[in-house]
Amino acid sequence: MTFRPITTVVVDYGGVLTNPLDETFEAFARAVDVSLPELRQAFARAAQRHGSSPMADLETARCTEREMVERVLAELPGGRTYADLLGDEPFGEVWFRARTVNERLVRFLRELRQSGYRTALLTNNVKEWGPRWRAQLPVDELFDAVVDSSEEGVRKPEPLIYRRLLERLPAAAHECLFLDDLEENCQAASDLGMLAVHFTTTEEAVDQIVALLRSRGGAYGRSLV
Repeated sequence: MTFRPITTVVVDYGGVLTNPLDETFEAFARAVDVSLPELRQAFARAAQRHGSSPMADLETARCTEREMVERVLAELPGGRTYADLLGDEPFGEVWFRARTVNERLVRFLRELRQSGYRTALLTNNVKEWGPRWRAQLPVDELFDAVVDSSEEGVRKPEPLIYRRLLERLPAAAHECLFLDDLEENCQAASDLGMLAVHFTTTEEAVDQIVALLRSRGGAYGRSLV
């Protein structure tokens, strides 16, 4: 069987270009003095009450950061207020204290670009967080295209957001390798014809991507690992 070469590597942001999301969630729970199980249950109850996940609505700009917090607060015992939980700080300010950049993967993306590949970012993200996450990364240097759910009003794993990415590259699905930490997002990419890699650790992801690019006859430098 003859495989067509990969020309474009698409990556996720949270949990891929950053430390794992569970780490951030756990640190946030400690910062606001709510037990992790209690906080997770509050998010689940808010999703049931409103018919969608609070984070999903936040990531598609269907609610503001403040509204998302109020939904979760309503499900926590004790009648805590926004001020009780966060004082006068935005949710994102506290959340990002525990968010760090995956510098190894950033270096790898630079290496890919030096080898002639296009790179793109496909992220479920939050409108109010734009200045924060963009300050962490050299976005214009790293990516040929950025597709952000909070700007699109649609999020992974919905097929529409992947199609919008392909339109903006432009690239055919079979030319793209997609890296994400959520299996459902990888499956959606595969269903559209992309080659998907489920991110677990940085070193495993880099090794898998390099092997796949070379197996497709790609130009990735053999001295770069």
